[in-house]
Amino acid sequence: MDTSRRVRATSVLSLLALVFLTTPAPATAQTGSEDLSLDRALELARANNPGFQATRNDRSVAEWDLRSAYGALAPSASLGGGVSWQGAGQQRLGSITLDELGFGGQPSYYFSSYNVGLNYQLSGRTLLAPSQAKASLAATDAQISIARINLQTQVTQAYLEALRQRDGVDLAQQELERARFNLRLAQGQAEVGTATPLDVRQAEVQVGRAEVSLLQAQNGAQTARLRLLQQLGVDLHRDVTLTTEFQVQEPTWSEDQLLDMAMADNPTLESRRRSRDAAGVGVRMAKTAYLPSLSMSAGWSGFTRKASNTGYLIAQAQAQVSSAIQQCQFTNELYSRLADPLPAQDCTRYAFTDEDRASIISNNNVFPFNFERNPPSVSLSLSIPVFQGLGRQRDLEAAQAQKEDAEYQVREEELALEADVSIQLAQVSTAYRSAELERRNQDLADEQLRLARERYRLGFIPFLDLVEAETVKVQADRDLLNAVYGYHDALTALEAVVGRSLRTP
Repeated sequence: MDTSRRVRATSVLSLLALVFLTTPAPATAQTGSEDLSLDRALELARANNPGFQATRNDRSVAEWDLRSAYGALAPSASLGGGVSWQGAGQQRLGSITLDELGFGGQPSYYFSSYNVGLNYQLSGRTLLAPSQAKASLAATDAQISIARINLQTQVTQAYLEALRQRDGVDLAQQELERARFNLRLAQGQAEVGTATPLDVRQAEVQVGRAEVSLLQAQNGAQTARLRLLQQLGVDLHRDVTLTTEFQVQEPTWSEDQLLDMAMADNPTLESRRRSRDAAGVGVRMAKTAYLPSLSMSAGWSGFTRKASNTGYLIAQAQAQVSSAIQQCQFTNELYSRLADPLPAQDCTRYAFTDEDRASIISNNNVFPFNFERNPPSVSLSLSIPVFQGLGRQRDLEAAQAQKEDAEYQVREEELALEADVSIQLAQVSTAYRSAELERRNQDLADEQLRLARERYRLGFIPFLDLVEAETVKVQADRDLLNAVYGYHDALTALEAVVGRSLRTP
């Protein structure tokens, strides 16, 4: 092949390389995809993540505990009532029956009753119960804050991992395009006689490896997307496009500034503090076992009784009147036999009239609401504990030990935060510097690959040198990707320690 043909071929290849390097890769079309920012992802996670929802439900129980503690300061009231029926027959009174007393043929009866009670108990434990419930509610809120920060950290990490894998797919696609271009370049050089078939085979192997890398990267991106949607608690088949872009910014916070933030906002430290406060209330409640308690109660009740047959009641009344007349007549006879007779009683005053009959019938018609009231009752008692087998002092000592343990845990968490802030800030600073160095290394690898292609085109180096430059370029791209997301991972860990977001919008 003459020199002019070789020059034309190499010119065509150079033009193709220029077009490839300057033309951006076509964007993948998104059809039916939903934009998902990090803020939207966090919102969905807080609303749908099952674990966080289960933790947040604890607050409703703590709120009712507080309401119940306040409710115990008010008197308790009870209202009851009932109805019953007693069949006809003989009743036994000791060793005799009503029939033997002359009250045979007893009918069935209907009964109804009511009772109203008021009770009030006051003790030191009752008075301190609202304070303890408030402390428990605050501790529950702190636990929910821990769950919220943990969820935010997990979702952010999953979002970053999905972005990392997505960018990894882009790098794999670029690697494949460069491998295909190198294959075309080797084929063109082979046609003009400046390359061997071995170079073409090596280029084909490079393309095959790039295709495998792309396949693995696509699988990693799909896995990361599913893990992200799992954290959000939404449909795993949801098609989303991640829209939040994270910037690598030089950390400008001072260690003291971050430590102040952590001391004020770290949820774990706040939870330890709330537990310490609850333990303090527990000590006060244990001391109330030595105080007296007051108890008051009042009650009202009533009843009704109705016979199913008023004939029995009328017969009873008539028998009582007859008995009274007989007793009166007998008394008069005794009076008349005395040596000095007494005046006789008027036995006509004992008589069973129609009015008595009507009254019995009317008084029997009381079931179920015409109650006969029982006498009301009121009671007041004061209990003063004297000796209870040292159990009270044991409970007090246990409560004081628990409070001291809580104080030690607070101090332990404060020391851990001081160390964590220093360590995580150093991690972020190191990650930032690493990302900057890897960015420079990527620029150098770009330049090295460009020079290697030009030298291979001119026939100054073998194809293996071009492959080596391509390998350096691939490694530089991946190292930069890992360094950038390593910075974001370190910043996310620092945010979890501080308890607030540190990213600049």
